[in-house]
Amino acid sequence: MSGELEELIRLAQKGDPKASERLVMENAGLVWSIARRYFGRGADPEDLYQLGCVGFLKAIQGFDPDYGTQFSTYAVPKIAGEIRRFLRDDGSVKVSRSLKERAAAVKLTRQRMTGELGREPSLSEISERMELTPEDIASAETATTAAESIQQETGEEGFTLEDVLSTGGMEERIVEELTLRDALGKLSERERLVIDLRYFRGLTQEKASQIIGVSQVQVSRIEKKALENLRELI
Repeated sequence: MSGELEELIRLAQKGDPKASERLVMENAGLVWSIARRYFGRGADPEDLYQLGCVGFLKAIQGFDPDYGTQFSTYAVPKIAGEIRRFLRDDGSVKVSRSLKERAAAVKLTRQRMTGELGREPSLSEISERMELTPEDIASAETATTAAESIQQETGEEGFTLEDVLSTGGMEERIVEELTLRDALGKLSERERLVIDLRYFRGLTQEKASQIIGVSQVQVSRIEKKALENLRELI
C-alpha cells in the first residue's frame, strides 16, 4: 500500500471528511464495478452505488494494515456485503425462474430414475441423463435453500465457514465469497461441490451425501480435506 493511501486512510479514520471524500472519489470506479454485479435486481443503480459507498466507508474505518491484506482486497467484500444486505432485507434477491424450472426438472428426473433403478440415482447418473454438469444439478436441487453466505451456520454443527477458516480474532469479516473465490477455484470439483452444499447452502452431511451420491463418511472426508486446502490457500 502506498504511503499516500495509508495516510489518507489514517486521516479518514480520525474523522477527516476531506480525506474520506477523496478516498471515495478516487475509488468510485471500484464501487461501481461491484455495484454493476447487482444491476437488474429491482434496485436503482444509483442507490446501489450509494450503498457501495457506505460499505467502502465502513471498510476505511475497519481497515488495519497489520491484517496483511491490500486495502482494495479488504474493501471489496465490504462494498458487496452492504449491497447484498440491502437486497436481502428488501426482498429483491430471488431465485431466478430458469433455476426454479431446472430444479423442478431435476426433481422429476430423480423420481423417474429412482423408479427405474429401484434406488436413488447418483449425481453423476442424473448429470449424464440430463446432460448437465454436477454443479448445475446441485445448484438446481438446492435452488430454494436459503443459504447465500459463508456466514450461515451449517445444519448440525452450528458453525460457519468463516469460523472454520479464521485463525485469529479478527472481528472484521474479510473472508467472504469474493475473497474466497480464487481459493475455491483451486479445489477439486468434488471439494468445491461439498463446500458449496455444506457452507453456502447450509445442507447437512447426510443431505449432501444424497445429492452427490456418496456416503456421509466420504462427504466428511472430502469436507475435511477441502477445508485443509482452503486454510493453506488463504
